[in-house]
Amino acid sequence: MSDVRIGLVTGANQGLGRAVVAGLARAWGTRDIVYLTGRNRQRVEAAAAALAGDGLPVMPEVCDVRNDGEVRALARRIADRHGGVDFVDSNAAAGISPGVAYATQVGDLIDTNNLGTTAMIRSFGPLLRPGGRFVVTASDFGTLAGLPAHLHARFDTETMSIDDLDKTMLEYAAAVCSGAAAAQGWPDWINIASKIGQVAAVRIYARDRREQARQAGQLIVAVCPGLVDTRASRPWFTDMSKAQSPDAAAIDIVRLATSPVEPRMYGELVQHGRIRPWTGTALR
Repeated sequence: MSDVRIGLVTGANQGLGRAVVAGLARAWGTRDIVYLTGRNRQRVEAAAAALAGDGLPVMPEVCDVRNDGEVRALARRIADRHGGVDFVDSNAAAGISPGVAYATQVGDLIDTNNLGTTAMIRSFGPLLRPGGRFVVTASDFGTLAGLPAHLHARFDTETMSIDDLDKTMLEYAAAVCSGAAAAQGWPDWINIASKIGQVAAVRIYARDRREQARQAGQLIVAVCPGLVDTRASRPWFTDMSKAQSPDAAAIDIVRLATSPVEPRMYGELVQHGRIRPWTGTALR
């Protein structure tokens, strides 16, 4: 089935992930397959059935990215069925709630956003076909501009490994749980460190794959969709009048899957086609 394009989106039973699945399925056409994944079987199957009812070639798969075994098992199933994958959007994200102690939320946040991202990289990165695209949905919070200078070395993406990054994020979660994070200089909002970790994962993966990706015409990129009107974002913003709908926000991500590769974007954080520099300086 190598002539059939295969896409896969995590955290896709609702919101932006579901919109990306729908947009990609429409853009690709009926011969290709887009996998809609999430951790709740009932929700995943209901979402996939609704899109399939609209004539979109969508397939449901249950995968909790917090469980490395489930991620690896899904990668094996995709490899057995199709031999590889053409588009991956590591989109799964844990929502956090205002007014709830971060010490009780940071574990799930890091397990989902960060360890989930690196699990997807480890398992699905090797399956990426020539011309394939590996996208991590992140945020413009994911640059070093959000950290004091003394913490920048914790995210030295020129030298650290994915394993090193996982260790950094687990140490950060432990500092939040113990109450030591503020004294160490970490930002008050736990989402900032998590997003920096996601973008760092993309940068490390892209660094390690640079020559192979160049030869294969692949794109590895983090994307900030901007403010999106979803259940996760509403509690944090009093004015959502300028927020995009999930369908509108999905357009940029689908474009990354369907447009020619732009080498300048490789390994970067991109928002609406513009690079958000890792150091937090001017946009390119």
